[in-house]
Amino acid sequence: MSKTLFERIISREIPADIVFENEELLAFRDINPQAPVHVLLVPKRVVARVDEAQRSDRELLGNLLLAAAQVARQLGLAENGYRLVINNGADGGETVPHLHCHILGGRPLGWPPG
Repeated sequence: MSKTLFERIISREIPADIVFENEELLAFRDINPQAPVHVLLVPKRVVARVDEAQRSDRELLGNLLLAAAQVARQLGLAENGYRLVINNGADGGETVPHLHCHILGGRPLGWPPG
């Protein structure tokens, strides 16, 4: 089975503008940003999508959200606010089958999204 785009970024086969890394997560700037700040936070261990997460993934999912808040603070987004997005499936906007969280900010974000 071939690697996902994110697995290739994690293994440094594809370059990325990395803004955060720890033992289980990697955050990098999106190459097609939808806001002035648009970062993707991905687990290094592949979980295809949130709908396929198992009870054994609870700690990883919690750490993903805690790290998203940490990255948002690091990027100066906490004071004015930011949006976290996790897409699931084709109709949800998922384009890479590797669970990831979009961190968006740097401007007012309307609701509902585009």
